[in-house]
Amino acid sequence: MTALRSFLFVPGDSERKLAKAGDLPADALILDLEDSVSQANLPTARKMTRAYLHAHQDRARQQLWVRINPLDTSFALEDLAAVVGGSPDGIVLPKTYSAAEAVRLDHYLSALEAREGIALGKVGILVVATETARSLFTLDSFIGATPRLYGMTWGAEDLAAALMAGTNRTPAGAYEDVYRLARSLCLAACRAAGVEPVDSVYPDFRDLAGLEAEALQGRKTGFTGKIAIHPDQVAPINRAFSPTAEELAHARRVVAAFAAGVGTVSLDGKMLDMPHLKQARHLLERAERLPSP
Repeated sequence: MTALRSFLFVPGDSERKLAKAGDLPADALILDLEDSVSQANLPTARKMTRAYLHAHQDRARQQLWVRINPLDTSFALEDLAAVVGGSPDGIVLPKTYSAAEAVRLDHYLSALEAREGIALGKVGILVVATETARSLFTLDSFIGATPRLYGMTWGAEDLAAALMAGTNRTPAGAYEDVYRLARSLCLAACRAAGVEPVDSVYPDFRDLAGLEAEALQGRKTGFTGKIAIHPDQVAPINRAFSPTAEELAHARRVVAAFAAGVGTVSLDGKMLDMPHLKQARHLLERAERLPSP
């Protein structure tokens, strides 16, 4: 499976932004039918999104995902009925409370895939897993919930609204503790479930240095990708989530050092054991799954 580094939101009703999106280096586009589209414009957005999916069947370079409205609204089924025929690579599911919504979405997708003649299980699911207060207590429910689950991401903006908070940041700009907790729980739940942890958006799209620093810290923490809200954010995210030549060279040296089958080795004056070998192998394996330049 391709390791997706960057997901870029594109409003499903913006002809101009849709026209430009295909030329951008984002590994995946998220064609949005939720927050960036007004309720009155949803019918138009659904038609435009489906047309875009049909017009872009070659997904070798860039995958196409669709964010639908939450399942507890009257819009979600109409969103799905309109776009699944375009064979999206996946559905982004917002504002969940537990894995129950992902399982229900799995069932809806199976029915719609059968209707449209699409291979059963082809459409994946990326859950926005921390946008409600209850979700912080149910993240372990995603373990083994559905084979469609590609990964989970987290959201600080909607969580702040759910908690009736005035801000999600400290005066120094760092996340307040509850949002750091949400991020950490999302990462741990993804690893426990064996799915991809995707880091949240960086709202200040003009601060590209801050974005890249946060993305790099996210990769070193264990995240495998990040969501972008502006085209300029894509390149820094791709850089941050691509191992450097130096990192790859070091990982190969670590693997080579353990080739004799010993449990511990010395390399560059440091003692290494099995966790270091696992980290090196993981880095090399992920590098092989990155999209081609």
